[in-house]
Amino acid sequence: MARQPNSERTEREIARREHQLSGPRGKFYFPYLIFIISLVYITDEIASQIGTLMKTEIANDMLSHFGESSVGVLDILSMISVPFLALGILYKPLSDRFGRKPFLVINTFGMAFGLLIVYLSNSIPVYVIGACVIQFFVPHDMQAVYIMEASPDKHRAKIYSVVKCVAMLGVMVIPLLRRLLMHDTSQWRRVYLIPAVVGLVTSFGALLFAKETDAFNRSRINYLRGNTADNGTEAEGGILPALRFVWKHKQLRWLYIALAFSETGFMLTVDYEVILSYGYAGHFLNNGTFTDLAAAVESVGVNEVTTALFLFPVGCALGQLIPGFIADRKSRKAAALFSSLAAVILFLGFMFGARSGLPPYFVGFLCGACIGFFWSNVDTLTMMTGESAPTALRSSILATANLATGTGIGIAYGVTLPLLTKLGNSSAGIVILCIAIPGLIAAFTVLALKTHDTRGVDLSAVKGDEWD
Repeated sequence: MARQPNSERTEREIARREHQLSGPRGKFYFPYLIFIISLVYITDEIASQIGTLMKTEIANDMLSHFGESSVGVLDILSMISVPFLALGILYKPLSDRFGRKPFLVINTFGMAFGLLIVYLSNSIPVYVIGACVIQFFVPHDMQAVYIMEASPDKHRAKIYSVVKCVAMLGVMVIPLLRRLLMHDTSQWRRVYLIPAVVGLVTSFGALLFAKETDAFNRSRINYLRGNTADNGTEAEGGILPALRFVWKHKQLRWLYIALAFSETGFMLTVDYEVILSYGYAGHFLNNGTFTDLAAAVESVGVNEVTTALFLFPVGCALGQLIPGFIADRKSRKAAALFSSLAAVILFLGFMFGARSGLPPYFVGFLCGACIGFFWSNVDTLTMMTGESAPTALRSSILATANLATGTGIGIAYGVTLPLLTKLGNSSAGIVILCIAIPGLIAAFTVLALKTHDTRGVDLSAVKGDEWD
């Protein structure tokens, strides 16, 4: 039965939401909002990437007694964050009840606070706590929901891809800080401080200047008034309503399956810095520049890998930019196929480029483009999921999609970690490739045969049953 607005508290919330809807925006508000969202996305991308970009240094500094298997051990330790991902599934749907803005601010602050903990860490447990805090807040992507709900329908994917492109260019601060602050690999913690401070400032800026999305306010008012005809659901968000809704509608069911298959390639976004480090180290061992692997890894970490990482964000930004234009001009499915193919080809390019000792700037660009296109594929599927969900459940459905992506990530970890621990870090490229390619092929097969494209859909009118 639809909810009736029969309490003073309900009437106060309706009045507050209506006031927010009628409040002045100004003709420059949308560009201004995109600027704030871009800053939030830069914080998000730095928090997402910094652990991977510093992975070899962290592992060798804190876990050197494990020898060459230190990276595999660090990956195993990172699985401690899995329960925090599960908690996140309960946390994100709260934005379907309380609004998008509070969680935009909280998530940004949380990511920055996690970076600060890692900077202050002097032991493995403290580092793991910081990494878990980061891992809890990073996946929620409230800034992506903002873009979905605030952008014009015809340009949604383009705006999203441009913002992601800018955010990835912001990741260039990491190799810059490596060059300026990390004079030897034991000083890796210094790289975390400035992004932490910038993230804290950004969260305060979002608190002051971002406004609640109109789509959420309208949906919330309709719910409080007992009028659910426009969004197709009487739910107030939450995990169980979202799962029931997904189960009833085949478009969303198949998108979840496609997301799970895509994320089996997740490890290439985790271990690319390892592939670069051991690829270049192996090259120098083979040509006689070094005779000791540990010394070679130490040298390339400060030199070749840091140099490569300067163009990593440029390649990644390009990989984020192009698919958005394909998605809006042709179709979401075409963008996903293009992204998947590009990711595999570029992965081969940067893996064999490092092993062959090709110029680091070029190899770093290929590496970044590979990661950018991989995430563009996942982002396209996630956008289709959001575009297939009614506003009242959109955030909850995107949160429960983490169950699907978590399944794919779990398979990726379950297959690759034992192999990397047994075979050593030098085998990372081949091991990851062997699981990523079948997963991406399966994902696109499901997408092509079982789902409908969502290009140009009106998010305020989606009910979720349009494709049943």
